[in-house]
Amino acid sequence: MGSDLDAAQVDAVLAPDPAWVAAIHAQWREMIDLAVWGDIALAQLGAAPRLRKRVLELGERLRSLTASRTWIPHPRERLKSALAAALGVREALDAVGGLLDGLSAGEDAARLRAAHEALRALIARELPARENAWAHLLDAQIGD
Repeated sequence: MGSDLDAAQVDAVLAPDPAWVAAIHAQWREMIDLAVWGDIALAQLGAAPRLRKRVLELGERLRSLTASRTWIPHPRERLKSALAAALGVREALDAVGGLLDGLSAGEDAARLRAAHEALRALIARELPARENAWAHLLDAQIGD
């Protein structure tokens, strides 16, 4: 196996942009507010509580993605954890998106769809490059 990863280098590449995190947080708060308090209706019985649960789960995944991983003792495991969190965010975004397809028309429904798309765009703005950097560090270690 290759040489050990430098913990400081791993921590630097894992550190999220605070402005990006704040924007994600604000966009998610808009989504959860609309999902819980908005005047939304879904065609399928019981879909509204599932939507709220999925939006909450999305928030938990976003928090996991942006949280510090310094508590994880091994730098390699920090990177693997971040990559897993990124996958979880993508899955949660897709799960919410699938439920949004069942929303009926209305102002709050349109706002919730727009908030979801805005959050998806925020994630897409930075996450792919970050994932590539994380994967590159893992690959470089294996290639040593």
